[in-house]
Amino acid sequence: MVESAEKQWYVLHTYSGYENKVKENLESRRDSMGMQDYIFDVVVPEMETHEVKNGQEKVVMDKTFPGYVLVQMVMTDRAWYVVRNTPGVTGFIGSHGQGSKPNPLLPEEVERVMASLGVKEPVKPLDSEVGDTVTIVEGAFKGLSGKITSIDNEKGKLKVNIDMFGRETATELDFNQVKPITLE
Repeated sequence: MVESAEKQWYVLHTYSGYENKVKENLESRRDSMGMQDYIFDVVVPEMETHEVKNGQEKVVMDKTFPGYVLVQMVMTDRAWYVVRNTPGVTGFIGSHGQGSKPNPLLPEEVERVMASLGVKEPVKPLDSEVGDTVTIVEGAFKGLSGKITSIDNEKGKLKVNIDMFGRETATELDFNQVKPITLE
C-alpha cells in the first residue's frame, strides 16, 4: 500500500453530539501513542451563534457539520489505525470500505471550510525583498518572472512588475504564488 508522506486533511464520521469527545479522545490517543508527527490538528467545525433564552442573549457554538470532525494527518498505516479506532469514530468519509484508506480533502475544500470557520492559514514570510526577481508559480501569470515593487507582510501580498507583450505590467500576488529566483 502506498503511503502519503505529506500531511493532509481528512473527514471523520462520528456519532452526532460526540464531536468534541472524539476530538478530545483523538488528541489524547495521539499524545499517549507518540503520534504527534503523524496526527496534527483536530477540528470540530462550529460557528458562534446568538440565541435568546428567558430574555437573556447567549452565545452558543453550533456545529457546522454535525457528526463530522476534520483531522490533519499524514496517512500511514499506523496513523490510520489510531484514528479509525478512536472511540466515537465510525469511519472516514471518502473511504470505500473493506479496509481501504480514504481520500483527503482537496485544498480548495479545506480553504472553504476553514474560511467559513474564520480560520486563516498563517502567512509565511517572504524570503525576498523589493527589487528581487521572482517566478510566478501559480495563477494566471504562472511561469512568468518579474521584479518585486512592494511587499505587504501583514496581508501576505506583494506587487510584481512583469513583462506582458513588451510592456511592464504591475500585478498583485499572494506570497504563495511566487518563488524567488536564486542565482548560484
